[in-house]
Amino acid sequence: MSLVSIERRGGAAIATYANPPFGTMTAAGAQEMLDKLRPLALDAAVRSIIITGGVPGIFIRHYDVGELSTASDAAKDAPPLDPAWDGKAPGGYLALVDLIYEAPKPVVAAINGLCMGGGFELALACDIRITSPGVEAIGLPETRIGIFPGGGGTQRLPRIVGEAKALEIILRGLTFSSEEALRIGAVHEIAADPVARALEMAGEWDQRGAEGIALAKRLTRAALDRPLGEGLADERRSFQAVMRTASAREGLRSARQPVLIQEV
Repeated sequence: MSLVSIERRGGAAIATYANPPFGTMTAAGAQEMLDKLRPLALDAAVRSIIITGGVPGIFIRHYDVGELSTASDAAKDAPPLDPAWDGKAPGGYLALVDLIYEAPKPVVAAINGLCMGGGFELALACDIRITSPGVEAIGLPETRIGIFPGGGGTQRLPRIVGEAKALEIILRGLTFSSEEALRIGAVHEIAADPVARALEMAGEWDQRGAEGIALAKRLTRAALDRPLGEGLADERRSFQAVMRTASAREGLRSARQPVLIQEV
């Protein structure tokens, strides 16, 4: 049974994850989503990707605890990992969140229900997070069951909400409502229909140069991971590169005329 469906709407590709009745992420579901998103990330006709849930009231509930329990049992007798391992995985859930994070186009999480653990870590890898109103549980409860967020949560959440708030959420295993998620900056917006709102944003990206968007995402993602001077040098090289593109020339020519700015 397929767990992931893809719908194309203009330049946007909507990936819907549905694993009824509970909406948990599984190894099979992660691999299927990875296999379906990889070509979309490389397709120049796809200008943005939207990820949402297909079970009513659920985005991705969390990673399947039964699978994690089986993996824990197997790990007990497994040899230790190579200390030289760079953390990259060729497939599965870890490769999926890395692909989302590194895709050269905007990826939006349209959070239309419960979003915890591995589901929230997947959303944290997205560039924009939009949630429905009244979602009761968003967050990282892993420490409640003796583990911790291992799908990027300990690294991405502090970059989004700050170290102090991230420590409180992770160490206490907290979940929170969509309204609280907005207040602390864990999501960008609350919308009655997150997919419809994401499609509005996608319409903006459809009209803009893909090269500029891709470079802007890459540079901003890397900003906190390197010295300022290194980042500025990369930005300046990248700006020269984008200035050579047809989309930049077209956009700059169209912007030569004075634009009337209305007061809000």
